[in-house]
Amino acid sequence: MVSTLGRIEPLERLLESLSAQTEAGDRLVIVAQAHVDAVELVASTFRTATFDIQVITSERGASRGRNAGVAHLPDGERLLHFPNDTTWFPDGSLAAIRLACADVRVGAITVVDENGPKFVLPEAGVPLDRWNVWNVIEMGLLIRRSSFDELGGFDSELGTGASSPWQAGEVTDLLLRLLERQPTTASTFEWLPADIAVGGIADASGLSTSERRRKLRAYGRGLGRIVMRHRYPWWWRFAFVTGGLAFGLRHRDTNSLGDGWWVFIGRAEGMLGRTIGGRSTAVTR
Repeated sequence: MVSTLGRIEPLERLLESLSAQTEAGDRLVIVAQAHVDAVELVASTFRTATFDIQVITSERGASRGRNAGVAHLPDGERLLHFPNDTTWFPDGSLAAIRLACADVRVGAITVVDENGPKFVLPEAGVPLDRWNVWNVIEMGLLIRRSSFDELGGFDSELGTGASSPWQAGEVTDLLLRLLERQPTTASTFEWLPADIAVGGIADASGLSTSERRRKLRAYGRGLGRIVMRHRYPWWWRFAFVTGGLAFGLRHRDTNSLGDGWWVFIGRAEGMLGRTIGGRSTAVTR
């Protein structure tokens, strides 16, 4: 399932990377929330008998789009994956995922951008818990449709483009709900090996300083909301929000030292449950 605002160039790279790797029965649902005709045009150039691409629309919001994409699938069990329109699949990666996930109910795959892995996943066999769920991001999640449907999908009020201020945290929320409702899946959660990975771009890629800080603040709000919603201990909440100040120091390759203030403010807003000085989405393009 791919939610997109119609960024055609990265979408073409995604489709090209998949075009030689799909098999009969695979389906890609693209949820175009803007520039629908342009998205359909590029999809039509890659659609084949073994590369089934469906283009649908939905209201804005990445989570809302992903949920709509799953609902559009025909009945039956499937392994779901949620790449962004900026994600791409290295040669052989789809076959490797297919082989590694033959019996997987829920798992995670490494996402690599120009700076390396976005998160380093735990070793195979480590149970999923409320501390390591933060290592799983949307384009790294693998989940069976039956589990996804039982959880009610992503919370549409969380994530990029949502109508709420909480512009991140939808997969963390989903997995925390999974631990509450399907606790037996914790011990069977599959952390795929690091040599099986998909490509992406850094969060700050192509953004001006003001755009980058707006995005960091909006993402921080969403994550701060998750910390409160799922009742993390007070000592951890304090460490989480104050740790935002060091964000720029920890990510010097892609961010400036001053960015930490915006992460801190966003996380504080999320934990307070209100915004300071207005509300905004994470991205506008």
